[in-house]
Amino acid sequence: MERAKPADPAPPPVGGVLWSVAGDVRGLLMLPAALALQVARPAIGAGVDEHSVFRTDPWGRAERSLRSAQLWVYGGEEAAREGRRLRELHRAIRGTDTRGRRYHALTPAHYSWVHATGFPVYRHGLRLLARPLTEAQERQLYAEWLQVGRVLGIHDRDMPQTVEEFWPYYRKVLAEELEATVVVRELLDPDLPVPAPDRGPLPLRLVLRPLWPVLRRPVLRLRAFLTVGLMPPDAREALGLEWTDGQERALRRLGRTLRAVVPVLPERLRYLPLARKARRAARRAKR
Repeated sequence: MERAKPADPAPPPVGGVLWSVAGDVRGLLMLPAALALQVARPAIGAGVDEHSVFRTDPWGRAERSLRSAQLWVYGGEEAAREGRRLRELHRAIRGTDTRGRRYHALTPAHYSWVHATGFPVYRHGLRLLARPLTEAQERQLYAEWLQVGRVLGIHDRDMPQTVEEFWPYYRKVLAEELEATVVVRELLDPDLPVPAPDRGPLPLRLVLRPLWPVLRRPVLRLRAFLTVGLMPPDAREALGLEWTDGQERALRRLGRTLRAVVPVLPERLRYLPLARKARRAARRAKR
């Protein structure tokens, strides 16, 4: 008898914590911190350094990564297909990290760390830019993040299964694995020769391109500020990243402004396109 194929893992539930926050425009501000935590693991940093197009096509790379992450939550049946596509994409990525160790992108310790970084960054970022999670919401967020891991093809045995199991695992990686890799340092470099934006709405690109020589450095300084500021403090300390009291006050002022402004924005301005589409479909399904 032919064995039935296992069902694809479902994305996080409609109406859950991730459903509310993953497509919120404030989530965009948290992405650089999550990316920096990912590439601070030497194997992942080496993989990105040697195999990614983030230097030659930074805006295209960012656009594709953002769409992929949105599909994990809002993609419905497409979520699991996107997870399989990502695993196939990473199958050939291998090499030697800065500590002389052979790596493969799909080694569970490495692949699961890329996924794991989202939880502490969301938890910290929401506290500053939206509102702190209650204990119940934090547990729900973690359960939903585990579901995202399954969408990405990560086995339960390779992910801490509870919040209580997560924090010792997280602290161990901070203490033993992370370093300010080449890619981390580039993410924080305001003098990086990043080309002018070539993605996004055409009117915005037409405005930005001629102004890019003037805007590039302030934009990269802002990216560095958000990268370090929205990184959990213990991770920031593990990487030896400087963060002053003045920067903390500036970040908290930004957070207060966003907490006041974003919730009253219309949905078309508050949520990213895939999130808006999924939210409209969910409302229609209830009628």
